[in-house]
Amino acid sequence: RAWPGAPRPAMADALLPERALDGDPVARATLQERVALPLQAAGGEVLETVRAVLASGGNLEASARALFVHPNTVRYRLRRATEITGVSATDPRGGWTVQVALTLAALDQDRSLWH
Repeated sequence: RAWPGAPRPAMADALLPERALDGDPVARATLQERVALPLQAAGGEVLETVRAVLASGGNLEASARALFVHPNTVRYRLRRATEITGVSATDPRGGWTVQVALTLAALDQDRSLWH
């Protein structure tokens, strides 16, 4: 019910964001290992670009202006992010997946500072 348009039957990996948000620790760890950590390891420019694209609602030109780069640079970095994670941040479902993964990673990082 969390993803009304999900294919039936849905593979468990297709529902990683929903499962992670529902408290599934395996889904949460898998999302971070497959998406957030590789993006963080790719370097600041790739991660910064993905975040800018998500913040702009997928508008590549607005993202390029915010980053002070050419739109083709944004496209190149997004291709790199997709190669690294297997998830396209410009696809609505992919963007949701990346956003959830990055948010959960940030929350876990903050939580580790508290303990």
